[in-house]
Amino acid sequence: MHGGASTGWLLMVLCAVSGAYCLLRTRTGTPQERRTARSEALMGFGMAAMAVPAAVLSPPGWAWAVYAVLFGAAALRALHPALRGGHHLHHLVGSLAMVYMAVAMAPAVTGSGGGGHAGHGAAGAGGIPVLTGVLLVYYAFYVLGSAGRLLPGAAAAPVGGTVAADRGPGGFGGGTDRRPELTTACRLAMGIGMFAMLLTL
Repeated sequence: MHGGASTGWLLMVLCAVSGAYCLLRTRTGTPQERRTARSEALMGFGMAAMAVPAAVLSPPGWAWAVYAVLFGAAALRALHPALRGGHHLHHLVGSLAMVYMAVAMAPAVTGSGGGGHAGHGAAGAGGIPVLTGVLLVYYAFYVLGSAGRLLPGAAAAPVGGTVAADRGPGGFGGGTDRRPELTTACRLAMGIGMFAMLLTL
């Protein structure tokens, strides 16, 4: 990223920790909650891999194609649930944003020997300014919404003893989630990470 290797390491750790917590969430909850947690874990670890400073690990050119295919498949998987709205729609946007970043960064990697790694930032990185701007606005609102839900008294009253599911961007995810504030904090962290990575395009 533009802030240097230390910023890339910080982003990598933030996303990896978020992904690890999401992976822990796959052990409990309803089948839908476990699917959601798996999707979020994939997103967290994928972002962490993209954020590794290029000075430490310069990915081969084919790695960006792997990212694009992996998150393209995740987007297809999220497409049908996204029709119901809620947080599933956010998963679809996130997967498509990862595909976009992988495709946009690939020319910079092949043209500069890896200097276009998302964790390092390169002036030669590709990207469509209007689309990048739209995604930045989306993630800015997502981060603000998630942060607002972490404020004391911001959480919705439980419905039948549980938090309502699929509250939309920044929502708790609901169901039997016993630590909704941690789930929201992880989503907030990944939203910040996505915003930071989009800034490098």
